Amino acid sequence: MDTEAGKPVPEAEPGLVERWRSGGGELVALLTQVREQLGGVAAFRLGPAPTVLVTDPTAVQHVLARRPERYVKRSHRARLLIGDGLLAATGTAWKRQRRLLQSQFTGTGMRRYEQRITAAARTTADRWDAYARTGQTFDVGQEMRRFALDTIWRSLTGHPLDDETGRELAAVEAVAAALPTLPADAVEARDAVAADLARIDAVARHAIEAARGGAAGPEGPGLLHVLTDAATERPEYTDQLIRDEFVTLLVAGHETTATTLTWLHLLIDRHPEAREQALAAGPDGSAERRQALQALVHETLRFYPSAWILPRHAAEDDTLAGHTIEAGTDILVCPYLTHRDPELWPDPDRFDPRRFTTPDGRPTHPGAYYPFGIGPRACLGLQFALRESTVLLEHLLPAHTPAFRSTPTRTVHGITVRPDGPTPATLEPSLG
Repeated sequence: MDTEAGKPVPEAEPGLVERWRSGGGELVALLTQVREQLGGVAAFRLGPAPTVLVTDPTAVQHVLARRPERYVKRSHRARLLIGDGLLAATGTAWKRQRRLLQSQFTGTGMRRYEQRITAAARTTADRWDAYARTGQTFDVGQEMRRFALDTIWRSLTGHPLDDETGRELAAVEAVAAALPTLPADAVEARDAVAADLARIDAVARHAIEAARGGAAGPEGPGLLHVLTDAATERPEYTDQLIRDEFVTLLVAGHETTATTLTWLHLLIDRHPEAREQALAAGPDGSAERRQALQALVHETLRFYPSAWILPRHAAEDDTLAGHTIEAGTDILVCPYLTHRDPELWPDPDRFDPRRFTTPDGRPTHPGAYYPFGIGPRACLGLQFALRESTVLLEHLLPAHTPAFRSTPTRTVHGITVRPDGPTPATLEPSLG
């Protein structure tokens, strides 16, 4: 029985936490030390009550997939930005919202967006061709954000992203980057980013009005039309909820993908053999090359998972991996650390996409690799993100190799795991 009595969770000594506090380090540094000292289910105290860190694969699966009703998501760090959208919703509201959008990201639904993904990739490839001809310096991270935003905008509205809308939606990135440092008071936090939120709301309002007017974009109706159509039959889909879902899809549909693709280019710069191996796997358009490109994405996500930490709250008493968990305990599930566990991933600091193409190259336990989460609250857009990343690499990787002028030296663990700094580069024509 999962609820039978267990032993206490091993807890980090106060001195470890105090040393971390005095050093002014990031949370990931503390979590790394706790995991190294105490293992895959361990506790530490930042306040009067312990927080339990979970990185062991079996415990991860228990929390996220086997017993999600006991380990609940109470809120989302980005609620200020996304409101009551799917990522922040809980309970019955979450189930209704998830059910509406589920079909859009599987099977037939995904095929509906295939041409839009390809069109955004071609637009990016054309821009990179121009950079190569002129020798212009550009920022790879900004390019990846521009591509991912164009892709989700086409999928939401049926229109390619225009420059003015792109400039206004830079406010999404600004708010997301500011979230970890905003005041704890909700009113003060909102006031601090009020101008950017107003810009986002104006774009959302205009797009919703256009979709409600019935005119589909040149690429057909999009996800936004699914939301406005739902409002005609479901009273819970108010203008505010449609706005919140729209912004949620914008944030989830571009920020994590853009960050992953930026890391991928930085990793290939350090490990050029990985690019060569992917292109050598098969001819352009072949299943073998596509599999190899997907492996590049997966290994990048192993290093830098889209959701590096997944907070949960124990709604009732439980026994987790033989340890007693009391109701009210805060849980931190950490893909970032699970993916770097040497007992699961031999030589974990080595970038090697062949882990995902070689038989027995990766652990088979579902709780060992979960960059998008697992269980009922796993990221809805998993297949969408993998597809758009692979399609972009199919267009860019054979033709161009970015030559970075400088690369970031630090990693920031905020809402996502991102490089701390610009990524200026020029393009060298590739020989592949």
